[in-house]
Amino acid sequence: MELAFTKMNGLGNDFIVIEDLDQDLDLDSSAVVWLCDRHFGVGADGVILVRPAMSAEADYAMHYVNADGSVAEMCGNGARCFAKYLVDHGLVSAETSSLMIETLGGIRPVRVTREPDGTMATATVDMGKPVLETRKIPVLIDDDLACEYPLETPAGTVKITAVSMGNPHAVIWVDDIDEAPVDTIGPLIETHPAFPHRTNVEFAELVDQERIRLRVWERGCGETLACGTGACATLVAAALSCRTGRTATIELPGGELFIEWDPDEHVYMTGSAAEVFRGAITLEEDDER
Repeated sequence: MELAFTKMNGLGNDFIVIEDLDQDLDLDSSAVVWLCDRHFGVGADGVILVRPAMSAEADYAMHYVNADGSVAEMCGNGARCFAKYLVDHGLVSAETSSLMIETLGGIRPVRVTREPDGTMATATVDMGKPVLETRKIPVLIDDDLACEYPLETPAGTVKITAVSMGNPHAVIWVDDIDEAPVDTIGPLIETHPAFPHRTNVEFAELVDQERIRLRVWERGCGETLACGTGACATLVAAALSCRTGRTATIELPGGELFIEWDPDEHVYMTGSAAEVFRGAITLEEDDER
């Protein structure tokens, strides 16, 4: 089977975007792992399928699968790439400035700006209200909230702030993200028994009240160049601890995102997305890779 795809990225967080408008594509986890392999496949942090929306309120549905084959509820950088795909590939009208994207984490409204040639320039995604109640994130601790909660790990006690942005996050404050133990503490927190669905892990350094530096160990991916939901969770954690106000620029290895936690309690993420290339790859249905 020849599979057409578009390679896209949001601040270096890269995705293989595939149209599945007939919903006849059945990619199992091993196929996703192979596609995302940077040596033998296309290479990506995940696969995004473009599907018809189940809800009448939404334009299209975004089905996102991590590089390890696990399905994720939501991906902020992926949502911006998804919006750019819809705009640039003509799946929405040329006059469209707002979209409704259906995800497993809920419907996400998106506002887009356009370049003179009509392609998408930036997207502002309504990421919804952050979830702070531990039983809803979920995180299995006795407290109702986990704000700099001391979590015991094999490497010692780590203070985490747990937030869900449709997917779980554990934010850790560090003095210097360049020296942060992302690849050692990250996987320990991701797979910690307190997080029954695993979790994304943010290592955040406060620059000032308007800027945060961030590195992210993503659930099912490892460290990535950017994480939209992670940037949102970090702004929420910063505001809760009075490190910042309710807006900040989040500086990630792949670029910057502007995050706002509005009075309506919704978090809004603004940033760019890019198409890298288009191609096709042959998948053998019985290929055990």
